[in-house]
Amino acid sequence: MSYKSCLLFLLTVFIFSAGVKAQNTDPNMGVIPAPVSVQKQAGTFVLSQETLIQADTVTNKAVRFLADYLQNRYSFSNKLQTNTGTAANNAIILTAAGTEGLPAEGYRLTIAPNQITIAGKGAGLFYGIQTLIQLFPLERSGTIKLPCARIEDYPRFGYRGMHLDVSRHFFSVEFVKRYLDLMAAYKLNTFHWHLTDDQGWRIEIKKYPRLTQVGSQRAETLIGNYHDRMPQQFDNTPYGGYYTQDQIREVIQYAASKYITIIPEIEMPGHAMAALAAYPELSCDPKQDYKVSGTWGVFNNIFCPTEKTFGFLQDVLSEVIDLFPSKYIHIGGDEAPKVVWKSSPEAQAIIKRLKLKDEHGLQSYFIQRMEKFVNSKGRSIIGWDEILEGGLAPNATVMSWRGEAGGIAAAKQGHNVIMTPSSSALYFDHSQARSDLEPLSIGGFAPLSKVYAYNPTPAALTPAQNKYILGVQANLWTEYVATEKKVEYLLLPRLMALSEVAWTPLANKNYTDFSETRVARHLAWFDKNGFNYRVPVAIGAKDTSYTAPQLTVNLKAPVDGATIYYTIDGYNPSETDLVYTKPFTLNIPAENYRELKTIVITPTGKRSLVTSTMVYNRAALPAVAFTGTKPGVKYELVAGLFTGTGQLDGARILDTGTVKTFNTAAFKKGNRTFGVTYEGYFNVAADGKYIFSTQSDDGSVIFIDDQLVVDNDGKHSLYEQPGEVLLQKGMHKFTLKYFEAGAFSTLRVYLTMPGKPKGEFSAETMLN
Repeated sequence: MSYKSCLLFLLTVFIFSAGVKAQNTDPNMGVIPAPVSVQKQAGTFVLSQETLIQADTVTNKAVRFLADYLQNRYSFSNKLQTNTGTAANNAIILTAAGTEGLPAEGYRLTIAPNQITIAGKGAGLFYGIQTLIQLFPLERSGTIKLPCARIEDYPRFGYRGMHLDVSRHFFSVEFVKRYLDLMAAYKLNTFHWHLTDDQGWRIEIKKYPRLTQVGSQRAETLIGNYHDRMPQQFDNTPYGGYYTQDQIREVIQYAASKYITIIPEIEMPGHAMAALAAYPELSCDPKQDYKVSGTWGVFNNIFCPTEKTFGFLQDVLSEVIDLFPSKYIHIGGDEAPKVVWKSSPEAQAIIKRLKLKDEHGLQSYFIQRMEKFVNSKGRSIIGWDEILEGGLAPNATVMSWRGEAGGIAAAKQGHNVIMTPSSSALYFDHSQARSDLEPLSIGGFAPLSKVYAYNPTPAALTPAQNKYILGVQANLWTEYVATEKKVEYLLLPRLMALSEVAWTPLANKNYTDFSETRVARHLAWFDKNGFNYRVPVAIGAKDTSYTAPQLTVNLKAPVDGATIYYTIDGYNPSETDLVYTKPFTLNIPAENYRELKTIVITPTGKRSLVTSTMVYNRAALPAVAFTGTKPGVKYELVAGLFTGTGQLDGARILDTGTVKTFNTAAFKKGNRTFGVTYEGYFNVAADGKYIFSTQSDDGSVIFIDDQLVVDNDGKHSLYEQPGEVLLQKGMHKFTLKYFEAGAFSTLRVYLTMPGKPKGEFSAETMLN
């Protein structure tokens, strides 16, 4: 192994928590995912060069993993010895003895003053070693002091997956290994490798060399988000790459050494542009000039369901199956428009000959035929939830991504399911904060808290039906992810939340302990060892506004060793500003305000977003004089491409009128971009604090009695922002401004009244 490879190995394989002091205050001792049972005990074990490693089999890959780690990171040459049943002092015992009652992949880790025992079989032993390593102090020294404890642990789900799309953007073998290292450290056991799509074919198929000669190369790539520009713009730069079969074998072997199974995905019948560019005869219109796509989205050109196509796909899958030992082969099945099939004489003839109901039935036939072939090779298929359309293949496993509905339907039919709903923050290409503040993304909102909160077993299923839920997976699509650094930014720390969703019993989950204690220590390790990651904002800081006579500041760094800087003068903070060291309170004069802005900067210079907390010390707004009785709100629709609601004033007016809803669908029909201002009056039944919020795509603001209360402005994907105001009993003026800058038009308004739960604020309840 080269020096560079060795260094990469050291930096990527192991994720460590901080020292003994923090472990003593954390019920989970810094371990992610949180174990089933942790019992802290008195005493310390000191691991050193002299510590003996006794194992049932010294050549076991988990045993070698530990020995190599100690050698490479600490320069320890610990003696390896076959376990004869007589435990030595100052020893690490790695054994399968006493594991009869443990569930699959489970382990017991016992740290006593004179020895460490890890009991587990196969992956269980490996995961016990990973937990032990997480207990090592962050700083290296001549010995490793470990607190005594007894940990018993096993996973909640057998399938714990992470996906990577290498079609839209290609990543090297070394980086894929780095990705696998992160998965293994957090006890994820399945890597879903998305190898083919419209934008590139990334796996060598010996029988069809044009798949990589032509299908792996595109002439150019879209600049920016494909919803942003009309017309779209491109970089005019050729892009390509693929894995040879030898490289595929190398990655499979590497994954196996980490107890990770790789599931390959070969897309069909849709997402086939790269294959059709190489072999146009597989389409329903072979005379068309197909190109590997340099843009994103869903395309009408799909495989034609002919015998030639089936023969081709069977040949491809035969080579894939020979390479990959996994039980499952993923055949896609998603986003396959039927436009081409509807107009294809060949496709229509097949529908008629087989007496199929329609094109959905034809897709079901397509999938079922491919399933029979895969089954004949001793394997099973996984498909995205669209494979339910037209009838599910008999032995198929469904990957539910369009919410949970597909997974629920499949489980009720007795089919195995893997939950990966994009709406539940399991699409890691979605933004981790408001999209205009984050790196370019496809949109969506998937913060760490939402990932952590996901439960893969829906309440709509009975306990018996929930047994068909094999597990959970997060997906990382790479339309807007061109670099390894961005992959890591999107992956970390959300990968850690996924691991706890997949592994930890529901009763043991605790988001406060996870996000404020354990994640902070793990991110410190990433910071120290050259990983990129998203720095969370300071714990206790958030973007909001409220009314109070004082601003109380109580913050905590989200990364151990990081510094929090703050300002109260309206400027964004940096290293030149005040350092937060302890809680403090600022008095706010009547009718004044204070704005606290914070930023987190780590020891290596990584930065969080800036947060802004606006606190007003003002009296409750008095009721206004209004005697109107007409229901609904007035609106003014304006034309333009906006980036902020302030630009709506003075824009060209398209329409005015009165509506009883904030639904903007009618405005969207004739206008790709637009702005709208709503005005009306609402009645406040009692004095008190009223919390408004908007959930919008793009920007929106709310004024109450002409005072800004909710600031959700800017060009961004769907995001909800609250704000609060004190109101006196009586009528109050309500103004809502919103603009739509492109693809989607979503606007919802919410209100929380004193003593009542949050609910949707309807324009129908207002007057104008």
